[in-house]
Amino acid sequence: MKQQAIDPFYALSDPSRRYILQLLSKDSLSINALAENFEMSRPAVSKHIKILNSAGFISIEDIGRERYCVLNQEGFAEVQEWIEFFDIFWKKKLRKLEALLNEKAKKK
Repeated sequence: MKQQAIDPFYALSDPSRRYILQLLSKDSLSINALAENFEMSRPAVSKHIKILNSAGFISIEDIGRERYCVLNQEGFAEVQEWIEFFDIFWKKKLRKLEALLNEKAKKK
């Protein structure tokens, strides 16, 4: 049975999950190693990891007896696309403002 994907924005809404992604940007870590960075139970950390995995931000690899979490670019694509939309929006607005200010400066 395929796991239902979770909205990447929901996955990023929790500070603990964002911190997990920051930790994984340095190196892949086992779930136990990740749990050592939080004052919450290992099952609670596992729940956050499950959400990040379902949203496509991380993948989990079984190595020996440990499960390692690795960043996955897939989850970031939708967030990046959304940010790029507004980045283009604001660049257009700022170019219009710049043109307006330059026009006013020429009239003086």
